Amino acid sequence: MESSPRKKINFDNTEIAFRNKTNGELNQAYWLFKMISSNFLTKIGPPITNFLLNIGFPIKGAIKATIFKQFCGGETINECEHTIEQLSLGNVGTILDYSVEGEDEEEVFDFTCEEIIRTINRADGDPRVPLTVFKITGIGRFALLEKLDAKQELTATETDEFARVKARCEKICQAAFDKNVPVMIDAEDSWVQDTIDELALEMMIKFNKEQLIVYNTYQLYRHDKLADLKADYLIAKETGFILGVKMVRGAYMEKERKRAAEMGYPSPIQPDKSATDKDYDESLRFCVQHIDQIAFVCGTHNEESCRLLTELMDENNIPHNHPHAYFAQLLGMSDNLSFNLSDAGYNVAKYVPYGPIKAVMPYLFRRAQENTSVAGQTGRELGLISKEKTRRRL
Repeated sequence: MESSPRKKINFDNTEIAFRNKTNGELNQAYWLFKMISSNFLTKIGPPITNFLLNIGFPIKGAIKATIFKQFCGGETINECEHTIEQLSLGNVGTILDYSVEGEDEEEVFDFTCEEIIRTINRADGDPRVPLTVFKITGIGRFALLEKLDAKQELTATETDEFARVKARCEKICQAAFDKNVPVMIDAEDSWVQDTIDELALEMMIKFNKEQLIVYNTYQLYRHDKLADLKADYLIAKETGFILGVKMVRGAYMEKERKRAAEMGYPSPIQPDKSATDKDYDESLRFCVQHIDQIAFVCGTHNEESCRLLTELMDENNIPHNHPHAYFAQLLGMSDNLSFNLSDAGYNVAKYVPYGPIKAVMPYLFRRAQENTSVAGQTGRELGLISKEKTRRRL
């Protein structure tokens, strides 16, 4: 039976997009994106800020009240409560993301593992926190993963060390399974990704038999990831588990290309943006086609991909709130996508990073740089905020 034509989502509807922002918050976001749009500031900001933080200069308050407030939920899970509540007013879920990175000590990895489990416990029984997330490099040493990916032999000490990484990963996924709270494993640099993929697959085979618990992340700016997704689907079908797919375009393009050029191997990155878009949209089609066997999170700030997924779901008579289909964006960005999608009844969640200010700074700098490097992103955010300011006569 054919479904009746449905209303097209208007991603320019700023009244819905900023419904839960006060006039003061809207003005603050406007000035923040104005500052971010200055490439000069985005380039000199990180070294100056790091220097001031390292010498103990009192700038934490200024950071917390501006860029931190825009893109992060707080320094602790408890401090994120206000953000969880604000997002839920627009029927948008929260993905608590403990964003501490670049550590090397075993005790830090153990602490991070326990903190991720605390996010799972916080999500337990609260539909406002539908998904959780972690990075393997948050619970294990990057150089160790790099060695594994390069197929180098590990020393006895390193073998024990990797056994602990695996045990932490399993402990997190077991906690997620026990509480029935889905957990996403984030993608990272290509030269540690094979090891991460193997771990993720192992966890899915173990925990995704009855219900969807573990998602792996596929970066479609890599030219081999669509093929990997399809291959993993065949493994899932054969082995009898639900494949969890979080699809993103990707976050490390410049770094990936630079390393490939320096080390003389072919770049894993697509030749151009249209090739990335093509694979991303093809992955959406593939997941929708196999929605019984695949649960997916469409992680994107791209309007066209969001629109395509809504159309694919309607064409295939898939309910907007199907538990296997989610949209996800980052806190502080693309509210026009998140809130207009949730207003149309789709499952939507925002990544809400949190952690000590100093530890979260690398994440914040990436967001600022991303907003200037992604073609038109800052302009788009500013344009929408300006439109809403005009509508409110501010």
